[in-house]
Amino acid sequence: MLRSPRIPFVDTAEGRAFYAAYDSLLAKWPRGSIIHDLPSRFGTTRVTEFGPPEGPPVLLLPGAGATSMVWFANVAALGETHRVLAVDLIGDAGRSVASGDPVRNVDDLLEWLGSVADALGAARYALVGHSYGAMIALASTLRAPGRVEQLVLLDPNSCFAGMRFGYLLRALPILLRPTIARERAFLAWETRGAQLDPDWVTLMALGAASFPTGRTIVPRRPDAEALAHLPVGTTVVLAPFGKVHDPARVARAAQAALPSCRAVNLSSGTHHTVPMNPGDEVDAVLRDALGRAVGEDDRPADDHPL
Repeated sequence: MLRSPRIPFVDTAEGRAFYAAYDSLLAKWPRGSIIHDLPSRFGTTRVTEFGPPEGPPVLLLPGAGATSMVWFANVAALGETHRVLAVDLIGDAGRSVASGDPVRNVDDLLEWLGSVADALGAARYALVGHSYGAMIALASTLRAPGRVEQLVLLDPNSCFAGMRFGYLLRALPILLRPTIARERAFLAWETRGAQLDPDWVTLMALGAASFPTGRTIVPRRPDAEALAHLPVGTTVVLAPFGKVHDPARVARAAQAALPSCRAVNLSSGTHHTVPMNPGDEVDAVLRDALGRAVGEDDRPADDHPL
């Protein structure tokens, strides 16, 4: 159930600051971006679109709390060839409004995502997910593989291997009693003090501390049998310096379980910086992955071997 503040979040000082940061990031999107607010039985979902309307659709799912705005650095490159559709997760921080039936379980979560694709007229699409968004993307692809052209998982936690105990321990205070200061300190720790976009950091910190979110629905890690029969070409992109998990272990587990898997290790970055990775490395990896056919060179990339 959603927390119910006495006054709407948008009318609080924290709410105004959160949405100001959100809109500052939206202003960094390319000219010609289109905003959709799509109704479903779960509420209204915000989707920001860029790219040729006749291009192959690609849905982008962010990590928890990151919002669809985290893709601001990637949409221009992806939008050259694809119809980019960046989604605010229902019940999470962002401009989606969970005003309908609550999302109680994974079935509801996947029904919601399918309804978003339907509302956008995307019968088939590529699916890109980061972090928690990768968990949703993998679960959705396993549930309806016929709808997904390509699957790209950016530093996917709990999809193929577990998370490091030290990361979970460091995140525990934020889960128990989130504050702006704790979220900022946590991001600085995980990203090794990287120069992150200040509007995005503000968005993450305010969202973690005060956004009225629902209970997070976490898809279970798929078993080997389910993964073995997945017919969708899959690329797993891993951050070399992240603290969430061991990237080499994730790559081995993914390639052992998923015949269609190609693992790519970035040359820099951590878990939380992957969508905003400096330079155009992530853009190049994404465009390459989205252009692949099933079975095409499914071996690990040798640019940055694990």
